[in-house]
Amino acid sequence: QVQLAESGGGLVQPGGSLRLSCGASESIFNFNRMGWYRQAPGKERELVASITAGGSTTYADSVKGRFTISRDNAKNTVYLQMNSLKPEDTAVYSCNARRGLSIYWGQGTQVTVSS
Repeated sequence: QVQLAESGGGLVQPGGSLRLSCGASESIFNFNRMGWYRQAPGKERELVASITAGGSTTYADSVKGRFTISRDNAKNTVYLQMNSLKPEDTAVYSCNARRGLSIYWGQGTQVTVSS
């Protein structure tokens, strides 16, 4: 069973930065795509950023220019560098991995942006 473990969430002031990590229990080369999703209270879950096995990336319009997704294949880890954080970025951030028709999720990590 694939396991994804997120870390790096927390409380940060507006304008601050956080780096989220998603560690996989197996080689991330096994996945076609990995991504970060977020869900704020009362809102639907949305895709924040994704990265393919080949390194192609996509971003939600709301985070373009502020967030960067990257991968370290040797560490089986995907990162989300979040800069210039805003209160509206507050949400539970979850890691997602896709392999064929199979989809795997981490448990999520809370990010709170508040002064």
